[in-house]
Amino acid sequence: MKILFNSCIYFFSLFMVAQDTLRDSLSFQEYMGYVKQHHPLVKQANLTLNIGEANLLKSKGGFDPKIEVDFNRKKFKNTEYYNELNATFKIPTWYGVEFKANYEQNSGDFLSPDLSVPDDGLYSAGVSVSLAQGLLINERMASLKKARFFREQSKADRDLLVNNVLFEAGMAYTAWLEAANEARIFLNFLANANTRFLAVKRSVETGQSAPIDSVEAKIALQNRQLSFEAAKLKRIKAALKASNYLWMQGVPIEIEENIFPSKPTINDLNMALMMQQNRIDSLLLKRHPKLRSLNNKIEVLKVDRNLKMNKLLPKLDLQYNFLSEDYEPLRSFNTSNYKAFVNFSVPIFLRKERGDLKLAKLKLQDVDYERTSQVLAIKNKINAINSEISSLDKQQVIVNNVVANYKVLLKGEERKFFLGESSLFLINSRERSLIDAQLKENNIIIKRLESSIRFFNTLGASPIDSIK
Repeated sequence: MKILFNSCIYFFSLFMVAQDTLRDSLSFQEYMGYVKQHHPLVKQANLTLNIGEANLLKSKGGFDPKIEVDFNRKKFKNTEYYNELNATFKIPTWYGVEFKANYEQNSGDFLSPDLSVPDDGLYSAGVSVSLAQGLLINERMASLKKARFFREQSKADRDLLVNNVLFEAGMAYTAWLEAANEARIFLNFLANANTRFLAVKRSVETGQSAPIDSVEAKIALQNRQLSFEAAKLKRIKAALKASNYLWMQGVPIEIEENIFPSKPTINDLNMALMMQQNRIDSLLLKRHPKLRSLNNKIEVLKVDRNLKMNKLLPKLDLQYNFLSEDYEPLRSFNTSNYKAFVNFSVPIFLRKERGDLKLAKLKLQDVDYERTSQVLAIKNKINAINSEISSLDKQQVIVNNVVANYKVLLKGEERKFFLGESSLFLINSRERSLIDAQLKENNIIIKRLESSIRFFNTLGASPIDSIK
């Protein structure tokens, strides 16, 4: 009687756990919603984009107008050696042209003759231009162009980071779901084994069965208890792993033991991951963040190559400034009053420049090969996953029929046992086969879900627009 009472208490607690399973669940959509909204790595992904924006702003600074003021003075023993003031306003432009306005006022007993200016100072306005190296492309232009491509590359890298976080979170959820399903399977068979043990025990007490039958039934019950406890531990560990991706306002959340996952449909899973297609087309490959990142990297290297090619040209810098004592009337700038500057230089062998250009071309070729390889790899991965999905769909139909047939066999064997035409050994054998079949069915269901999540990862999809 005590054994019967303890068994009833034990299975009542298991029944309550099963009821909690029905009431307290965390769906895949809800789980992924928490990951998208609150996971630190998803928030960190936007920092990558902010870095790209900051670098672009920094490069634009190379074209900012600039004011420069130089003042030098020397005075010793009541003698003013020199007093030099030079103020300049510069406006850089896209090409190798720079406009500037200047004001000079110099005085002193020992002033250099070439710095002598009228008492009210000297105004000048002019332009400096690079006619060969630096005209069509220079360091400043290249920096801005590369920053723009780096910004687009940052967007692609952000999408890749978000994709990987959601992929890992999705796989953690399916592992949790698989472990929860296993625990549920063993819980059901544990209840069956307990019912069978109590029935056999009563049969032994009434003399209808041999005492050895109760021993065999008890061993079967204990084996089911061991399997259930192992599955329960596996579920708890899987839930803790899935908890790694749950955050709320910067605080990690732990999934409680009475919270269970629920099996999503394929449509629910696709909606949570915002997948709309499972085919390969040119638009898909064009949008893939890995390829977008490589495309922008190639564009950066092209800019670098063009800059290195420009370095092969000789340097020819010209500067011309009109001079005037008065800054107001434009007509006061007389072409006969000017200050000019010419600089020309060219290395004889150009070995450094030719070496830099060759290295730039090799780097560009290397990334181009990588991109070609990635396109083929992505296509093959998508085809492989589509084949896997098709095969798993067929396997799922077959295993469903296998499970249904094993259930029929087990019920028939139990009916024969209670009529005295079978044995516990045959029932346990049928039950083990059914357990294996249901575990295999659960494994195929999880593999089918995981294949969709891997497909999401292979596509490089990123529901970044839904992340606020």
